[in-house]
Amino acid sequence: MLQLQFIRDNKAQIIEALKKRNFDATEVVNEVVLLDETRRSLQVELDNILASSNKLAKEIGQLFKSGQPKKAAILREKGTQLKAKSEVLKTDLKEKEDALSELLYTIPNVPNALVPSGNSEDDNEEIFRAGDIPTLHAEAQPHWELAKKYDIIDFELGNKITGAGFPVYKGKGARLQRALIQYFLDKNVDAGYTEYQVPHLVNEASALATGQLPDKEGQMYHATEDDLYLIPTAEVPVTNMFRGDLLKAEDLPICCTAYTPCFRREAGSYGAHVRGLNRLHQFDKVEIVRIECPENSYTAFDGMEAHIKGILDELKLPYRILRLCGGDLGFTAALTHDFELFSTAQDRWLEISSVSNFETFQANRLKLRIKDKDGNKQLAHTLNGSSLALPRVLAGILENYQTENGIEIPEVLRRYTGFDMIS
Repeated sequence: MLQLQFIRDNKAQIIEALKKRNFDATEVVNEVVLLDETRRSLQVELDNILASSNKLAKEIGQLFKSGQPKKAAILREKGTQLKAKSEVLKTDLKEKEDALSELLYTIPNVPNALVPSGNSEDDNEEIFRAGDIPTLHAEAQPHWELAKKYDIIDFELGNKITGAGFPVYKGKGARLQRALIQYFLDKNVDAGYTEYQVPHLVNEASALATGQLPDKEGQMYHATEDDLYLIPTAEVPVTNMFRGDLLKAEDLPICCTAYTPCFRREAGSYGAHVRGLNRLHQFDKVEIVRIECPENSYTAFDGMEAHIKGILDELKLPYRILRLCGGDLGFTAALTHDFELFSTAQDRWLEISSVSNFETFQANRLKLRIKDKDGNKQLAHTLNGSSLALPRVLAGILENYQTENGIEIPEVLRRYTGFDMIS
């Protein structure tokens, strides 16, 4: 959520910057400024009345002490009128504050200057590419066929138990999945991230704080009786560990990693692009989250990107990095780089990770602040990234490492799997 002071001081610049998102902010920004002026006027009026009431109460007390009950009674009547007026102002102020919050929730984050203009994923900018695309044998198959051939993932069984998008991993498929989770966590911990195990359901306040609500409400599974939400990513519970905190600048950065299952109510669609592991309602992911001082956050962003590059280089998977355009940028992000690996069997790129800097947008909702040595306070910057989302990494390994004799296991994973071939 953008800060009110920032909006007041940079109204024209915000309206212009949000055009990159194809978002016309003119009306809502002007309305926010006017509503905030009304809110502040009401607050001043209320403060003055409360101050008068307090002064009057002292005068009434002194009159009673000096034996002047009639004068005290007259002032008490005046005090009653002031109290009634203050209650009306409190109600008006609460209404204005609620209306202001609702408006602020509709304004997306201001894109970083590096974000290119564009309407959709077709306008994203490729900024890096690495790895060799393998040449597969003539009988090469996509991963959903390989999963059936080698009996390592059962999509039909998952459909029987729950529904489409909930696969069952079996045998060496389950062991490969577990190996990837352990490998990703080890890499993150070795890079200085502290591992956490966090809840897989969160309350409404947590979903609001990181921006899943109200923007992505339709994508989240909601346990309505308990008013809890299944997490779409570990970013939500991990970042909310610091909600409402005042951190010391010298204690930053704070670097966290967590493995969780993730749950998303993806819109229904059909075709090869969503077959198999390409799009799931439940999937596993290892996340990295950082809390940073504002002046260090983009250096941290580059470091997170380099860290994920290192993992993909070790897995020897062909990948590229895209800088998301304004039309494809997430609501809460100021800058996002997507990682995609190339699926040779499908002849297409598959998104496997994204690294995002939210600057102060999440921290403002979280009320997550930093205090420096001089006692000055400011909002923190929050960042997150996937390192990595498992389904499409697993799909990429199955497809790119397939041979006529079976599926080879990337060398870096063999000490985790205990086998070097699925055959």
